[in-house]
Amino acid sequence: MTYAFTPAPVSTVAIADSDARIPVRRIFCIGRNYAAHAVEMGKDPDRDPPFFFLKPADAVVEDEATIPYPPQTENFHYEAELVAVIGTGGKNIAEEDALDHVWGYAVGNDLTRRDLQLKAREQGRPWDLGKGFDLSAPIAPVHPVAKAGHPSKGFIRLTVNGEVKQEADLSELIWSIPEMISILSHSMELRPGDLIMTGTPAGVGPLVEGDTCVVSIEGLGDLTTKIGPKE
Repeated sequence: MTYAFTPAPVSTVAIADSDARIPVRRIFCIGRNYAAHAVEMGKDPDRDPPFFFLKPADAVVEDEATIPYPPQTENFHYEAELVAVIGTGGKNIAEEDALDHVWGYAVGNDLTRRDLQLKAREQGRPWDLGKGFDLSAPIAPVHPVAKAGHPSKGFIRLTVNGEVKQEADLSELIWSIPEMISILSHSMELRPGDLIMTGTPAGVGPLVEGDTCVVSIEGLGDLTTKIGPKE
């Protein structure tokens, strides 16, 4: 096949204790999946039907990376998240079978241009520019299910310059990972390399130039991201 220009390289995330890597196909994110975070965002914490949005695959960022403060925002936020990695695809996956489709789990950070997101929300427009910008998806190395199991409880914590900003338990998810997988698969076919960022606890807040942000999840280790100056 002849291309009009060189295809973009495949975006990948690391695997813990391995030289192999996981090709990233899509990054799904779920909105307001911890009750306390729904409240702080001015929304009802009841178990309303979940909603999802996407980040591009090439938004992924390695652990320990320094990223520039993004353009067009004055309110750049962190969001600690557990990431589920799909290893076996499928359509119309039953909830009771959903975990069989997970290859592993990782620590993630759903970086957000909050001012752009909120403006879009107020105008009834998509969140793409607030959520899907360059370098907006730091993800630590993935831990295979064979080693990490399926985390359904345990702490999720985020610090900025050593100060705790977010802290909760994975058991507080409104929509569980099996439920998320099943719901998504009834809307579109899931395939290997699809990543699901499973929501963030309360305590979201701003990052500024010079900050060091660390997300930690029990059993999965840490994800460190440093914020550099604007380019």
